[in-house]
Amino acid sequence: MEMLVERIEPERYFSYRWHPYALDPKVDYSAEPTTLVEFILQETEGGTDVTIVESGFDRVPLARRAEAFRMNDGGWAGQIKNLAKYVS
Repeated sequence: MEMLVERIEPERYFSYRWHPYALDPKVDYSAEPTTLVEFILQETEGGTDVTIVESGFDRVPLARRAEAFRMNDGGWAGQIKNLAKYVS
């Protein structure tokens, strides 16, 4: 997996760009637009809220878009559970 770190604001914000669901080693995804993944942390009473936003799926080539979105949706659901488990 290749990704480009877009921005870091320690303890507040982290973002990167990548080619979602780019798994086929025979395909060169470098000419495709990337999506932007953002992690936004906000202090709340008793903890921290984490918001994860991935945008740009409307630019993923139509032939891959639905499957990339489906796989990422399932992947993020799993990662959120991992994060919750880690901090508990």
